[in-house]
Amino acid sequence: MPIDVDLIHRCADPSLKPAIVETFLKTVGSTDPLSVAVRSGNRIVLVPVAKTPDEALATIRAHVGHAVVRVGITQYPVGIGIKDPSGISPDLLDACSNLRQGTSLFGKVWRIVLNWYGNPTDDSVLPQMLEDAIEAWKTGTFEGSSVFIAPDPSPSKLSRVEVENGEAPPTAGEPLRTPSETSTTPPCEAGIRVDLSGIGGRTP
Repeated sequence: MPIDVDLIHRCADPSLKPAIVETFLKTVGSTDPLSVAVRSGNRIVLVPVAKTPDEALATIRAHVGHAVVRVGITQYPVGIGIKDPSGISPDLLDACSNLRQGTSLFGKVWRIVLNWYGNPTDDSVLPQMLEDAIEAWKTGTFEGSSVFIAPDPSPSKLSRVEVENGEAPPTAGEPLRTPSETSTTPPCEAGIRVDLSGIGGRTP
């Protein structure tokens, strides 16, 4: 998708390097803030193309709780675990709000992957970690765990990722209500300086 650099600087989670946000959006994003993608099991559910926020919200509410629903420019996983679909906020259909919430949640996914790798500082590992984080965003899982409901590993230490000419401040604001993938959900997403000697499991 075309990248709006100004939108990223205004709305993206400051804990993520802009280059990471750009790659994230190019890989999993949508050009349409009203985009709603619905998947049930291994099946993609065809839904009407929304022309207004109200139409998009109606589609979201019709499928939440029955299928995996992804929304907006970040394809944010919305509504899982919400008992009352009427409580879903239309804010997710606003490009800036969707980018803010989507990158905040992706930031946690990124830190989960970073932590699994042992918080490496070797730039050569970055592409593999980013690929794994984006895949975790798309599937909702990483190494068998649901990334959307998993705790954020040491966010006070790991959220201060370098951004271009300086260091980003820690993520601030209200706690994000993060969705989870249900048990029926199929696998459907700086210079970091670290010692790689403690990494176990698969090879980066």
